[in-house]
Amino acid sequence: MKIQDLFSETYSNLFGNKVRSGLTMLGIVIGISSVIALVGVGQGSTQRIMSNITSLGSNLITISPGASRNAGPVSGGAGSATTLTAQDAEALKNQMTYAAAIAIELTRRYQVTYSGNNTNTQVVGTEPSYADIRNVVVDSGSFITDQQVQSYSKVAVIGTTVRDDLFGSGTDPIGQTIKINKIQFKVIGLTKAKGGSGFNNPDDTIYVPVNAAQRYLAGRTSISGIDIQAINEESISAAQQEATNILLERHNISDASSADFRVQNQADIVSSLTSTTNTLTLLLGAIAGISLLVGGIGIMNMMLTTVTERTKEIGLRKAIGAKSRDISQQFLVEATMMTLIGGVIGVLLGWGVATILTKTGVVTSIVTWSSVVLAFGVAALVGIIFGFYPARRAARLRPIDALKYE
Repeated sequence: MKIQDLFSETYSNLFGNKVRSGLTMLGIVIGISSVIALVGVGQGSTQRIMSNITSLGSNLITISPGASRNAGPVSGGAGSATTLTAQDAEALKNQMTYAAAIAIELTRRYQVTYSGNNTNTQVVGTEPSYADIRNVVVDSGSFITDQQVQSYSKVAVIGTTVRDDLFGSGTDPIGQTIKINKIQFKVIGLTKAKGGSGFNNPDDTIYVPVNAAQRYLAGRTSISGIDIQAINEESISAAQQEATNILLERHNISDASSADFRVQNQADIVSSLTSTTNTLTLLLGAIAGISLLVGGIGIMNMMLTTVTERTKEIGLRKAIGAKSRDISQQFLVEATMMTLIGGVIGVLLGWGVATILTKTGVVTSIVTWSSVVLAFGVAALVGIIFGFYPARRAARLRPIDALKYE
């Protein structure tokens, strides 16, 4: 059979029954568009997380409480230890050689109110160097000063989300008094918006002097963490090891695996979160891929029905000299063409959905050529695999039996 005759026959058979062909393609269309859109959401989430982490500081090392250890073999969960103190941070400041800046952090969520408005937000007790380490930029007013830390001043620097929740969008909050956990704090600064979401949204954060946070809010001397900015990117590992050694000595711990603190650098955090989001992306792609499988079964079902309907035609063609290979090619090309057409529509639909999701701000979805090629390639493979059996069945029909078929 000539190629042009093969494609002409394929076009005639596919578009001769547009409704049935369209419904059969629908599974492939939904499958491919789902794969592209959902994988795009996963990749967009990964990029956004990495961007947010990078915006929180450069050459960053964080020290957080580890698991508390009571008498006996049982230990508490990660973060349950209360042995990290301001004195540890002071020792690091005095002894570290690879640190450009060090800041204490005491973080907890509190109910914050102002004139009948209220919000539950993250309050960070810290010191002036925190702004440089964490890339906190003040849009108006000023950040916390050393004098305010030493004098236990009840002052606060708020993020834009907190401003919007308490005072209204665009309002100047400088000089106003808010209540954090029923304690009055005067607003002295407003940070520039970074963008973010969830519990660690930098725009939904209030910064107060760490001494005031310990005395008036937390009621304890232990801290939530210590932030260290390494001198440069090349010295991050050395700074991390240096900080670990100093704290192990201070806490009288000889075995690093038994440490009651955790020292992580930015690369560790990014690697951990990227691994999680990649797993999520793979899961989303696998779920969407199930619809491709369903679409393939739909194509096989239609082609088997077509073989049954065209049994006499197959017998006639074989009787006048058509070879089994010609019959097999015809049905296989029909299945493949149906998949490819559905694939093109699915790619356009998936790309469009991803673009709409990103434009509307619902989620960030990034479509890459690799995901498009993968989805399209899998769809083509599905068409060939599920089209092979009906094509083989048609090719193996005996002319005499096919002509007698009722």
